[in-house]
Amino acid sequence: MIKIPPYLKKGDLIGITCSSSKMELAAAEYAAGVISSWGYAVHLGITVGTSFHNFSAPDELRLEELQDMLDDPAIKAIIFGRGGYGMVCLLDQLDFRRFRKHPKWICGYSDITTLHTHIQARYGIPTIHSMMCSGIRPETAENEYVESLRQLLRGKSYKYGAEAHALNRWGQSSGVLVGGNLSLLANLSGTRSQPDTKGKILLLEDIGEYRYNVDRMMYNLKRAGWLDKLAGMVVGAFTDGKETETPFGQAEFDIIANIVKAYDYPVCYNFPSGHQAENYALQLGVKHQLKVGPKGAVLAN
Repeated sequence: MIKIPPYLKKGDLIGITCSSSKMELAAAEYAAGVISSWGYAVHLGITVGTSFHNFSAPDELRLEELQDMLDDPAIKAIIFGRGGYGMVCLLDQLDFRRFRKHPKWICGYSDITTLHTHIQARYGIPTIHSMMCSGIRPETAENEYVESLRQLLRGKSYKYGAEAHALNRWGQSSGVLVGGNLSLLANLSGTRSQPDTKGKILLLEDIGEYRYNVDRMMYNLKRAGWLDKLAGMVVGAFTDGKETETPFGQAEFDIIANIVKAYDYPVCYNFPSGHQAENYALQLGVKHQLKVGPKGAVLAN
């Protein structure tokens, strides 16, 4: 049974933490100001604005702060500062007992895919794949993608569209939405954080990967059974792709299309999600409807 966290009311407290890579304090403070303008109280964690090599802080401090925010009943949502790398270092040490009794919204994407996927696989509690504080900047603060996070925190349903794409496979289906960053999903494959994707709609996106590696990771998902009995697939942005000296010969969407050609579920390409300005807030862990046709695709919760 799905246990949906309470949606937020004005005056509720939101925690901001950097459980992965570091983030500049000024940027976090700007994002916190925008979130405060939505009517919420904001608590900036001590990992915000600090630095420890590529991380915001040592594992022990990042773990302690995230655990405190998961446990604190006054905090109704956690919005991560940024992604990068580091969540997997903490995952097996986190205690979710209080979180399971009193769930709250976990908001982020990229490296936060690790946490989303673990929570969906182990506890079935919905989370939010969304912009993080690093994406809330003066030039984005009032756009529809940041606004989508504000609306989803309030519990507003959505119906997002994507333009037609030549590789789209038409059809319609419904299923629980899961997934996120491809490299993180492949990293979790075969672990106790791997979700059961049967009957689900799988979201994929990534950044900065060599194209041969995208192919390898898609084969990983295929061989591990992730793709066999999906209800559908939503492919977001694959930005800043890289090539080796000898080009791979296929772009990212072509690679994915080649891997999934053996299946018959609807597939949407270039959906507005991922490491780009166009990044809608999506409610992972709840049922969605996916329709893909000649005029484009629609994903609705």
